[in-house]
Amino acid sequence: MAKILIVDDSIVARMSLKSAIPKDQGHEITEAKDGASALETFRQISPDVTFLDLTMPDMNGLDVLHEIMQEHPTANVIVVTADIQKRVTERAMQLGAFALLKKPPVKESVQDALRQVLAQ
Repeated sequence: MAKILIVDDSIVARMSLKSAIPKDQGHEITEAKDGASALETFRQISPDVTFLDLTMPDMNGLDVLHEIMQEHPTANVIVVTADIQKRVTERAMQLGAFALLKKPPVKESVQDALRQVLAQ
């Protein structure tokens, strides 16, 4: 069982990710709809895995990722984004993202990334 935080301003995207996470493993899933609430929630629950969108209205995902990694260098953050520009993906990986999934995420990709991060 893992604590999982899903961060995306789109409720549809959060629901899609949530539905891709296996329900039979008892994961505790928490959601945040923007960068500020993501940081607040991250500090409260210390998730084992965070799925993080990059494009959000108030604070972009790269800024959120930067703050998370500054405070928790071993955090496991999987970036989920439609922005697949090389410089953006490189920056996410430089900041410490565990993996990067293209939106909309394929169920198998979500499960593979989750399995890999939890196997560490």
